[in-house]
Amino acid sequence: MAEIIGVKFRSGGKIYYFSPNDQPLAEGTKVIVETARGLECGEVAMGRKEIPDEQITHQLKQVVREATDADLKRVEDNKKKEESAFGICEKRIAAHNLPMKLVGAECAFDNSKILFSFTSDGRVDFRELVKDLAGIFRTRIELRQIGVRDEAKMLGGLGICGRPFCCSTFIGDFQPVSIKMAKEQGLSLNPVKISGTCGRLMCCLKYEQEAYEDLIKTTPRVGSIVNTPDGKGTIIDVNLISGILKVSLDAFADAAPRSYSKKLVKVIGKGARPVEEPVEEEELPPELLEEEKPKQEKAPEHRQNHGGQNRQNHQNRGQNQNRTENISAQTNNNGSHQNGGNNQRRRNNNNNNRGGGQRAANYRGGNRGSGNPRPGGGRNE
Repeated sequence: MAEIIGVKFRSGGKIYYFSPNDQPLAEGTKVIVETARGLECGEVAMGRKEIPDEQITHQLKQVVREATDADLKRVEDNKKKEESAFGICEKRIAAHNLPMKLVGAECAFDNSKILFSFTSDGRVDFRELVKDLAGIFRTRIELRQIGVRDEAKMLGGLGICGRPFCCSTFIGDFQPVSIKMAKEQGLSLNPVKISGTCGRLMCCLKYEQEAYEDLIKTTPRVGSIVNTPDGKGTIIDVNLISGILKVSLDAFADAAPRSYSKKLVKVIGKGARPVEEPVEEEELPPELLEEEKPKQEKAPEHRQNHGGQNRQNHQNRGQNQNRTENISAQTNNNGSHQNGGNNQRRRNNNNNNRGGGQRAANYRGGNRGSGNPRPGGGRNE
């Protein structure tokens, strides 16, 4: 067991554990504690108590001291400095024409660092901005990009319920929220009605989700066939909170549905809507089983026929390929014989030209001298 106290650094912020260091500290007391960012001034949100060692995820840091008047005055001065730094940073962002929205500025307790929080649709190259701000404030500058939920948590505001934002008042860490929660709770799926000011799903959808999950396990679903005091019927509407079911009775199909408590009905079937679970053979009627047996017997034969057709197709392809090769071979042979005959005729013509006189010799000589190929080609000579 370890003795701890809980300290928070802003209204509605997360509570961090610290070792009280044997100091009598009550809730609401301002204290100076040592953090990973250096010395910080916070408020005791949870008095001293002992917790199991398993709940401590990191080494506890010490409470340095209870805040003095000088410490509180420094905190007030830092707040004024944060307001001034916020305005200067906004002007420098506009001067550098950066696509970012400044949300807040936070000055460290010992003035060793100024942290600027901003939102942006994508990544921003703010290196030149950091150099510019460091030259103005003469201290370490840190820029941190945050999400829209963190922005709403820092700025605060009023929700559609008329109350202050849950995230800025008492929520420490954000919990995952999904559209499935809205479906299970029977809410409208219109994004305008189930989204908060930040544009994300409202955090309050998570509050009652566990209760709805328990009620869903004990309440019949819409479409189930049930037995009621007035006969058999089908559920057409369910109210999870009150446990009231609206049932359309088979005996009074044209009448308005009647309301029954879920304790007065008994589920006897899933109804006409499609069932995702596989149906077992023993639950099928005998006539359906008789119809399915021939199909199961024909299945191997059907596959065998496919196998025979495949083998026949392969044989046909082989025969077609052989025919194509034979035709190609015949074509090549015919082309060779035809070329041979042409070459023979050219030889005869050339011999006649050689014996015919000076005109044929001059014709050949002119072609050789000019480098132009003869009609017959050099290979046929």
